[in-house]
Amino acid sequence: MTAILPKTQSAEIFYPSSDGEPLAETYDHLYAILTTLEVLKQYLALRQATVLADQFLYYSQGFPKLRVAPDVMVIFDVAPGGRDNYKIWEEGQVPVVIFEITSPGTRQQDESLKKTLYEQLEVKEYWQFDPRGEWIEEKLRGYRLRGEIYEPITDNRSEPLQLRLAVEGKIIGFYREDTGEKLLIPDELAQALQQETQRRQEAEERAEQAQQQLAEMENLLARYRDRFGELSDN
Repeated sequence: MTAILPKTQSAEIFYPSSDGEPLAETYDHLYAILTTLEVLKQYLALRQATVLADQFLYYSQGFPKLRVAPDVMVIFDVAPGGRDNYKIWEEGQVPVVIFEITSPGTRQQDESLKKTLYEQLEVKEYWQFDPRGEWIEEKLRGYRLRGEIYEPITDNRSEPLQLRLAVEGKIIGFYREDTGEKLLIPDELAQALQQETQRRQEAEERAEQAQQQLAEMENLLARYRDRFGELSDN
C-alpha cells in the first residue's frame, strides 16, 4: 500500500526544493547521475513521462520532513518536463523506477531506509549502481517488486523501461530490448553527430568532384565537336 498520509487541516505548508547538500560525493557519481538522467530523458522524450534527478520526492501530504531525494527517478503518466520537487498526492503517480548511485557513505541508507521506503511506496524497480565498485562487486544491482516485497533482478532487464542495463566502466549502459540499439550518452551523441557531419561533407565533396569531372568531359567533347564535327557511329 502506498504510504501517503491524509491531508492535515493546518496553515499552508512549505515544501522546500533544496537542502543545500551537494548533488554527489565525487565526479564519478555525478557523471553517472547526469548520464543516466540525460539518456532516459531522451529515450522517453515522446512519452507521457518525466525523469528527475536529485529532487525531493514528497510522499506524505502535510509532512514536509517526510521526503527523499532519489538520484534519478522515472515517473509515467504525468506531464513531461522538470519540477522543483515532486509531490505524489498532486501528481497522482508514484515513480516506476528509481536509481541510486551509491557509495560506502550512502550504503546503509540505500540498502535499508530507501529500499524499505521504495518498497512501501510500490516503486516497481529499484536499482543501485556503485560506479567505483566499492561495495557492490558487480557494480549494478536491481530489485523488482513482486507482490509487496522486492526480489533481486537476475537478468539486468528493466521491465517498465523495456531496456537492458549493462555496466560500462563507471556508467550504466542502456540498450533497447526491441532493437538492441544502444541509447547514446551526450558525449557519444556529439561524436556520432560529428561523424555524420563529416560523412556528409565528404559525400558533398565527392559529388562536387564528380560534377567537375562531368563538366570537364562535356567541355572536352564540345571542343572535339568544334574541331571534328559530330561523332559518328559509322
